[in-house]
Order: sequence, then C-alpha cells, then structure tokens
Amino acid sequence: MTDTTTPAPTTTDTVKTVVMNIPLSRIERDVNQPREHFDEEKLNELALSIKKLGVLQPIAVRTSDADPKGRDRAGRKYTIIMGERRWRAAKLAGLDRIRCIVHFGVEDGDPETLAKAVAENVGRADMTPIEEAKGFQRLVDLGYPLEDVAAMCGKSASYVGWRIDLLKLDLSVQEAVMKGHITVGLAWYVANLSRDNQQRFLTRYVRGDFASTRDAEAFARACRTEEERQATQGSFFVLTEDAAAEAGAAGSPRQEGLYAQLPEEERERITRDRNALVGKIERLDTAGSILSELAAMDPEELALLLAGAPGGVAAQRLRVDHLKDVATKAVRNLREAQAVATARTSGLQVDPALANDSAAVSA
Repeated sequence: MTDTTTPAPTTTDTVKTVVMNIPLSRIERDVNQPREHFDEEKLNELALSIKKLGVLQPIAVRTSDADPKGRDRAGRKYTIIMGERRWRAAKLAGLDRIRCIVHFGVEDGDPETLAKAVAENVGRADMTPIEEAKGFQRLVDLGYPLEDVAAMCGKSASYVGWRIDLLKLDLSVQEAVMKGHITVGLAWYVANLSRDNQQRFLTRYVRGDFASTRDAEAFARACRTEEERQATQGSFFVLTEDAAAEAGAAGSPRQEGLYAQLPEEERERITRDRNALVGKIERLDTAGSILSELAAMDPEELALLLAGAPGGVAAQRLRVDHLKDVATKAVRNLREAQAVATARTSGLQVDPALANDSAAVSA
C-alpha cells in the first residue's frame, strides 16, 4: 500500500510540506522533544477516543533526506515535530498508520522547529515544570533572547526566567519536583542554595521538619542568606543532618549560641529588649480572649449590642479587620525570624581549606 499525499501550504522557500498517511513504525520521537513524561491514564483515554473517532488532527513530522515532492522511499524514517502524544495513543489504539503533515528539508536541531515544539507543549497540564525549563533553555541556547522565548510560548519573561532557574536544582530535587513531592515555588527558593545544601534541605523536607510550605520557603531563603553571609567571611555554610525542629527549639543551647559570642554590652541590650518584647507578647492573651468571645457570640445578639455603639457594627468590624491584617504581618515576620534562627543554628561554618575533607563537613 502506497502513502497517500495531498499538497499542503509551503512554510518557507526551502521547506516543503505535504500531508501523508505514514506507517507508525516509520515514525520516531525527537530525542530533543521537551516533554519526557506522558500520563499513562490520559494516553489510554485518548487511545479509546482514537478507536472511535480516529486521529482528528494530523501530527507534524520532518525528514531532511526525502524527495521534496513527497514521493515515498522504502524504509524512510520520519521524526516527530509536534504530536508525540497522539502518535503514542494511536499505537495504543492499534492503528497501523497516522495522518501527518510532513516537513521536508528541516534539519535536526532546527531552531524554528524546536520553538514550535516547545510552544505547543508549554502549559499542558501533564508537562512538568522541569520539562518546561529544559525546553526554554534549549531555545535560549539556540540564541533566542528570553523575551522572544516568552513571546513565542505565550508566557511572561519572568515566568520563563523562573522556570530556567529550576535547572540549577540537584537531580534529586528535580525528580521530587517532577513527581509533585515539592512545589514549584518552594523549588525555586531551593535552587538558589548550593547543591550540597539542596540535598540536605530535601532530606529535612521529606522528613517533615516543616509545619507548612511557607515555613519551608522561609527556611530556604534564610539558608541562602546565611550562605551569602558566611561567603563574605571566607567560609562555607553547610546544613547539618540534625532535625530543623531540634536545632531551632526554644531555649536550646544552639539558639543561645546566636548571641553568646557577641560583646557583653550587646548581650545586655538583647536581654533587656527580649524581656520587654516577651512581656508585650504575653499581653496578647487578653486580645485573644476578646476575639474568642466575639467569635462565639450569636450574630443577632452582636447586632443588638453594637448597633447603637459609635460607628455601629461596621466600625467595630473595621477595628478587628485591622487587627487581623497586623496579625498576619506579625506572623509572617515571626516565620522569617524562626527561619533565620533555625538556619543559623542548624549549619556548620566550613573553612574552604577543609572543603574537601568529608570528615570536617559531617562532624
């Protein structure tokens, strides 16, 4: 059986295209395709649809050694430009052939072809952030400015830049991102750490050392700040294997060590200011009791009690809303403070001369 061909629009002066029904066995995936993982369940769903309705949209393939007029050559192979998911599903559906738009004269690694493949796949629900990052990076490596990559793929330049930053992650952390074990937002903060600290951070995260993702993000930021701070002093900051919770426990010897080496006058100031601040924080119990009482009251009773007060119910609500906003900011600041304390008390300061001494790092 010969391939059926139908003329299709020409893309450029040197690249010709035709529509052909090609045996699936003669079509190969592009090893440079940005997508590496395909959801098996969704592939099976698409295969069932193809069994009933066929492949509704042809895939795009290329071949650089073919007759521009599209005449078949026995054994010729084709490489997918776009539509690998449909090709895989068609094989699952038992099809022998698939309708293709064949691009003749397109060489391996053609920038425009890669750009089309990345643009088609970016944003798909089953494309991982790491796959997106690799696709964006390939386009940048081919000479496309970040802004052009963003425009081609319908994304902002900052989005493309953030994704590319994920490639700084250690392979173990990249795998955790691809499997959904760690969020993309958190992974971006982790990517700013040294490779050794990335691995140690992942160990802590998987172990459950953090109460929330925000706590983990704050800790990653604090670790990065500590890396930079110690770098200015000519040393490395290396996370230990200790649990973050133990290292940052209130009143622990390690936390006391945060200011133990400060000048005596500075220690006296800190002690004085600490006592004053803790005294103020303890008075928050009163505000908490009042808010608990308001939360437990019947709304109709509240309306009767406060409707005649200055400003009515609305004024009292504004006061509580203000407290809520301030409390939210205070919680965020305390989270950052806890992260700083934990980072500084759960790491080692390593002299560069000893960086290759594994005993010194793990001591």
